[in-house]
Amino acid sequence: MEKMSYMFSQQYEEKIRPCIDTIDNLRSLGVEKDLALPAIVVIGDQSSGKSSILEALSGVALPRGSGIVTRCPLELKMIRTKGEDKWHGRISYQNYEEDIDDPAEVEEKIRKAQDEMAGAGDGISDELISLQIHSANVPDLTLIDLPGIARVAVNGQPENIGEMIKRLIRKFITKQETINLVVVPCNVDIATTEALQMAQEEDPQGERTLGILTKPDLVDKGTEGTVVDIVHNESIHLTKGYMIVRCRGQQEIADQVTLNEATATENTFFKDHPHFSKLYEEGFATIPKLAEKLTIELVHHIQKSLPCLEEQIQAKLAETHMELEKYCNGPPSDPAERRTFLSDKLSDFTDDALKLTTGEALKCALDLLIFPELRKEFTKWNVTLDDYAKSSINKIKNEVDKYEAQYRGRELPGFINYSTFEKLVKQQIKVLEEPAIKTLNTISDVVSKKFIQLAQYSFNGFPDLLKTAKTKIEAIKLDKESRAESMLRTQFKMELIVYSQDDIYSQSLRDVKEKLEEDEETREGVNCSSEGISTDSHATLREMRFHLESYFTIVSKSLANQIPKVIRYMLLQEAALELRRNMLELLNDKDDLDKLLKEDFDICQKRQSLLSRQQRLMKARSLLATY
Repeated sequence: MEKMSYMFSQQYEEKIRPCIDTIDNLRSLGVEKDLALPAIVVIGDQSSGKSSILEALSGVALPRGSGIVTRCPLELKMIRTKGEDKWHGRISYQNYEEDIDDPAEVEEKIRKAQDEMAGAGDGISDELISLQIHSANVPDLTLIDLPGIARVAVNGQPENIGEMIKRLIRKFITKQETINLVVVPCNVDIATTEALQMAQEEDPQGERTLGILTKPDLVDKGTEGTVVDIVHNESIHLTKGYMIVRCRGQQEIADQVTLNEATATENTFFKDHPHFSKLYEEGFATIPKLAEKLTIELVHHIQKSLPCLEEQIQAKLAETHMELEKYCNGPPSDPAERRTFLSDKLSDFTDDALKLTTGEALKCALDLLIFPELRKEFTKWNVTLDDYAKSSINKIKNEVDKYEAQYRGRELPGFINYSTFEKLVKQQIKVLEEPAIKTLNTISDVVSKKFIQLAQYSFNGFPDLLKTAKTKIEAIKLDKESRAESMLRTQFKMELIVYSQDDIYSQSLRDVKEKLEEDEETREGVNCSSEGISTDSHATLREMRFHLESYFTIVSKSLANQIPKVIRYMLLQEAALELRRNMLELLNDKDDLDKLLKEDFDICQKRQSLLSRQQRLMKARSLLATY
């Protein structure tokens, strides 16, 4: 093989390979799964001459033919060797690698790889094929070739094959780290080519786009000046400009013209062309000049991107570490260690369950709180007591009217019949029993929901362990709710016994009288006719209100505190202790240990994926540190 001539200074040439190797090594680590790497991608319409350019640069024949030939992204990694003419290649894709000793085998190996990844036929795949070439006859350069843009589905291709290819191309060209190498034949209107239009959509200023004109030998006479204007960047402006090349055509391939012969033919073509010779003299023409241009552009692009790349890797590592913390460590394989692992998980969960019921900070779920909702429900209960005390005034009036009309005998107005007082007291208390039970049921649902949420936090990724915890939580809920209801109903039975210490009742009566008398003075002395009752019964009503409100104030204070205490004791304190006992008993059943520690497949896969990402990012960070 004839060596290409490169015009790099020795000092610059020494920087090229390490710079490109750094990015190639990052790509080989798989870092491109996590963040974008500097790259040159080759795009173009079908039959634009992409494959011919890559062949000329690499010195090896690539798949050719009609229709979609490039069916997977192809990373062409060229490594220029010094002091030896031996050629060596290596192809790798998915988990497969193979060395290639004969360049003539490359085309067949790529076709085989594409068939395995994209299926036999004309389908495409997003997965990358990497072809590494070591040779003294190649530039130090890495390019990624993408499928040519197709417009019409043929030979059983999917109807949306064109959109599939465009989606694949956009995955690469949208990244700010990518230089877009747009290949356009000279014999078509450059403004109408879909490849350039796509590049302009993603890179409107043309800062990341380099245009390559091909097939200059097919230009119609009289249009050469237009081609020269395009290459001089006077037509559609691109910051990186344009180059023009002439590669082997189909007839030359059929005539078995070698790549070296084609390079010599290209050189002669541009030197002797009446219009294009100036492009040759200015350094805008031929494959060797293109190789130099691409190498310089790639190295500058890499050097510009590296500082930002280090920051991205550091940020991605921090993000990965935070995600890993959510998944904790998986269960160990050693039986003794597995039992300890389960014991720790159960202890952490039950400790947090106890802390949840006392309002302390949790270990597994820092944002899980129960007392704000409990206070809300207990406040509602207190409001229920207050509202009922106010609404009972009308009932008192009705009872007094009834008493005055039917039962008052020798008592003078204003004297209270104790049996009537006792009856009214019991009626008021009895009505509050069901609201108290409703409060209990509501809080029972809240507590069990919080326990289940805590179990979901604590046993994330262990479906059988979580299911067991939910079953126990539900059983404990039913049991403690039933016991608490029994205690509440007993409490109301006791409240039906009308009793209060003398000094407590006397003080309450004095307070109520003072308040009611102040209210009456404020309302300028509301008389009995304004309240809709007889003058005779007004004194009785007034006295009855004093006593009923006095006693109900005492009962309300008792119920306002006692009901929440019963609920908290049974549904929080006792339930948490019972849950702890039941969960720790799981350690005694050795047969169920493996079942309980069986991880959710998706969680396990996600953890492994995060660990793999963490490992490759750490390697990437170390690699950049040595650059």
